Amino acid sequence: MTLIRRSIQVAWPIQVFFTDHVFSADNPLLRNLLLDTTSRKVLVVLEDSLAQAQPLLEHHIAQYFSPANESLRLVRLPLFLAGGERTKNSPTIIHDIHAHIHRHHVDRHSYVIAVGGGALLDMVGFAAATAHGGLRLVRIPSTTLSQADSGVGVKTGLNAFGQKNFLSTYAPPFAVINDFTLIDSLPSRDKRSGYVEAVKIACLRSPEFFEELEASAGALAAFEPPAMRHLIRRCAELHLDHLAYTDDPFESSSSAPLEFGHWAAFKLEELSSFQLVHGEAVAIGIALDVVYSQQTGLLPAPVADRILNLLERLGFPLFADELMNTNACGQLTVLSGLDGLREQYGAELTVPLLRALGTAVDVKHLDAAQVEAAIHTLHARSHR
Repeated sequence: MTLIRRSIQVAWPIQVFFTDHVFSADNPLLRNLLLDTTSRKVLVVLEDSLAQAQPLLEHHIAQYFSPANESLRLVRLPLFLAGGERTKNSPTIIHDIHAHIHRHHVDRHSYVIAVGGGALLDMVGFAAATAHGGLRLVRIPSTTLSQADSGVGVKTGLNAFGQKNFLSTYAPPFAVINDFTLIDSLPSRDKRSGYVEAVKIACLRSPEFFEELEASAGALAAFEPPAMRHLIRRCAELHLDHLAYTDDPFESSSSAPLEFGHWAAFKLEELSSFQLVHGEAVAIGIALDVVYSQQTGLLPAPVADRILNLLERLGFPLFADELMNTNACGQLTVLSGLDGLREQYGAELTVPLLRALGTAVDVKHLDAAQVEAAIHTLHARSHR
């Protein structure tokens, strides 16, 4: 036999901007980002709940791409779509986005701009990545969670066959713009939701950031803007550092280092029919993994207590009744979340747990009895 082998290296620059009032006429950030030497088309997809909370937003978008600006042409008024995890269960929405891309001749040198929460960004990103081999996507996250975490990632996805993000691809966005004014209208529950990803990345990567979160927990619980902005910037930076400085930004190995606390969280979202929002489910998932780690001697008890206390100070419940659900054989239903992780990343189960703040370790097996004991510990803690 003969063989020809080459190694192909592709650079994926990711730029994340922080601003206020991105669609204000006197804010040139977006215009300067998109402009080049020739005319470009723009398709804007806007989450309908955001448009309802900020009723002038649609008008501001239309004015920003006014007919006087010939270099950037809005192909139609913003396309409204529902957000939230449930909307990722419908492949017909992807078809609708593709139809608008086709109808308005949006090409590889044009732009799709997604404005909304993480679920909408995932969905629009998947549509953009699978049209014409990949269109230029600009993400404008509108939730604390998406500004701090999912909006600055490289994965897009759609749920299928009962699995979260079964249909997915890795497609770095052309740019991400975090507009802090977009989170002003969020209800408290959604403002808080993004905090958990900051706790997660601090536990995994930065003991110093964890200490900052402890020091600012009161201000964050009160939703004070300076504390929230610092959290979002630092969290986004640490996630970008992970993508830029690790050897596996597209998660091609069997390890998923940033999925700390997520194996249970994904299952809890499903078991609750998505009544638990993602941040709440991840907080419970982190608490479960932390207690498990402490009970099995991996994580010192004082460190475990610090993590659990911080989550509680930020306003997260650390227990949900769905943790106690069992199947026909009497086994904890949440444990099937491990099967989803195993299927997604490979036959060998790999779960990231903590040995210390800033030090993660991959574990190949979780003991069901210890998981159940950890659940009972969280139940008792929530009722003390």
